[in-house]
Amino acid sequence: MSVSDLGSSPNSGRVSFATIAREWCRLGCIGFGGPPAHIALLRRLCVEERNWISAKDFEDGIATTSLLPGPASTQLAIFCAWRLRGTAGAILGGICFIVPGLVLILGLSAVFLASHPPVWVLGAAAGAGAAVPAVALTAAWGLVPASRRRIGTERTEKLRWIAYAFVGGVAAATVGPFLVLVLLTCGLVEIMIRRQGGTLSNRGLRAFGPLSVVHLGTVGGLGALTWVAFKVGALSYGGGFVIIPLMQHDVVTTYHWMTAAQFLNAVALGQITPGPVVLTVSAVGYAATGIGGGLLAALVSFTPSFLFVLLGGPRFDQIRANITVQSFLTGAGPAVIGAIAGSAIPLGLSFQHLWQIPVLAGAVVWLFLARRGVVSSLLIAGSVGIILALVGVPA
Repeated sequence: MSVSDLGSSPNSGRVSFATIAREWCRLGCIGFGGPPAHIALLRRLCVEERNWISAKDFEDGIATTSLLPGPASTQLAIFCAWRLRGTAGAILGGICFIVPGLVLILGLSAVFLASHPPVWVLGAAAGAGAAVPAVALTAAWGLVPASRRRIGTERTEKLRWIAYAFVGGVAAATVGPFLVLVLLTCGLVEIMIRRQGGTLSNRGLRAFGPLSVVHLGTVGGLGALTWVAFKVGALSYGGGFVIIPLMQHDVVTTYHWMTAAQFLNAVALGQITPGPVVLTVSAVGYAATGIGGGLLAALVSFTPSFLFVLLGGPRFDQIRANITVQSFLTGAGPAVIGAIAGSAIPLGLSFQHLWQIPVLAGAVVWLFLARRGVVSSLLIAGSVGIILALVGVPA
């Protein structure tokens, strides 16, 4: 796709900034259900109803944004607005897509993270939080088929997939702060293997240095919050749920911005609110330093998505065809899946009440056997928690 493709869609020249603002804000308000729902809504708007973007260009946009780190569905929303009105349209559309969920999650954070919230709020938080490990498992499971197809069918390829997933799972459960390095390592190892026996160069090894220095250098405050948000926005591969293992150890253990139970609540809020799941980081920012922290975390985490689309949009064809990029994602993808699944372990260990265990079991049945949605599972679990809290069960 070249710059000359911009505006080549049948009706793109008639799209006003006011229309982009209205439609993308509407998507941000009704976009419950995570990336699959966002993609469906964008396809219906841009391809089927308004004929702004051709079906082929839209599918190409999905394919390329799925290769980029960060929230893919948010990048797709930015990409679609970029196709209509260039840089200004992309910025406007992206902001309108993000802001409704941001406002809602900051408002809910103020309620759920208050010093003395009402008992029903505590029950809702504990109930919804109990379902979060099941949501993590189903998110990981949904990524498995495409990842296994990507790596190949040879026995050695299947074994590498298992190894990458195992390493990612162990890392998420044990060394959360360094998960980014584990994901990068898996991707680089796959690049090396696919180059037929090459070795990691000194340059490749030195690439880990800045990441380590940055992590060790941010000992707290706004610098630490900025680093955590940056990891979420620029270094997360494989979908929104990978933010859990990327953030959990930093948020709960290293900087003590939240208790383990509060972090469960934040993840649940990110799932039940419309818009990008990555908005969970705004709840973390709120817990760290208030409204200012929530806004800073959102700004830092979403800025890379805008830059990826604005700088890479004219080169999406080259990105999608790049063998090195494909190889990296082939190795990092299984590690991400393992990390998402592995995050269920510390999430489950953070339960504070025995009644949360049967709620978790019910969520597993609802998601895996009944094959129902994530939002409904969290709402039902939260309702159970409210009922138990109101009848006097500790919450």
